[in-house]
Amino acid sequence: MTDTILLVGHGSREQSGNDEIETFAQQWRTRRPDWRIEVCFIEFSDITLGEGLRRAAVGTQRVLVVPLILNAAGHVKMDIPIAIDAARLESPSVEFLYAPHLTACDPILDIMKRRLKGAMQQLDMPDPTTTGVVLLGRGSSDRQANGEVAKMARWLMEETDHELVDIAFTGITYPRLEKVVQRQARLGMTQIVVLPYYLFSGTLISRIKRQVEHLKTQYPTMRFASTTYFGFEQEIFALLETRVHDLQEGKPECRMPCDGCKYREHHAHEHEHHHDHK
Repeated sequence: MTDTILLVGHGSREQSGNDEIETFAQQWRTRRPDWRIEVCFIEFSDITLGEGLRRAAVGTQRVLVVPLILNAAGHVKMDIPIAIDAARLESPSVEFLYAPHLTACDPILDIMKRRLKGAMQQLDMPDPTTTGVVLLGRGSSDRQANGEVAKMARWLMEETDHELVDIAFTGITYPRLEKVVQRQARLGMTQIVVLPYYLFSGTLISRIKRQVEHLKTQYPTMRFASTTYFGFEQEIFALLETRVHDLQEGKPECRMPCDGCKYREHHAHEHEHHHDHK
């Protein structure tokens, strides 16, 4: 069966963020020259979900929709499934399968541990007992999406010698980075590592850099180290390839539960369920 893989990025107001996803797709094509890989974006791009699905459906029997997204909030649970429903009506002879988002998992934990270790090496006193860690996510109105960030923070604490690993968010929900740093300073941390939980560049990455610089002036006796986004790490490519193989092999547990969900209400950014997505 002829397949087309549609890689779905979030999209950014900064063109550099979208360009990076295009670069990621090109690198993936180099890794897998036998695959046809197309790209689209949920927002902030002319290559919309609808346009991407139409392009992917041309000359193929099956489209594998693979979100390049960390946490499942409204876009993953609502926008993508609605667009797939429309594509099925528009191209009834094409099968559309929807893979899960990346989610908190061991490969991404490996990336975060590696990033944390590198940040610790930047510090004069790389002592985890006096170094607080802040895992900084995008933030969502969806509690499950925020919970995935909290899960990753807990795993980091379990897998390292850091006694204080907190979460913060750049928007939508709380706590924010400044409040968490204030708390960690009061608890006696002399150094703080900020770990952005982001795949690619964009306006929020630029904001994080400014926030960290401001914190350095606000807490002159405290050392700060900050990492950056991690979408080009090899584990991300491998995770997506696993998603593709699972769809091709027809594993039912590896399809996104929101695909065809009868409980889905047609709201652009809200997804209230009476059942859980695992």
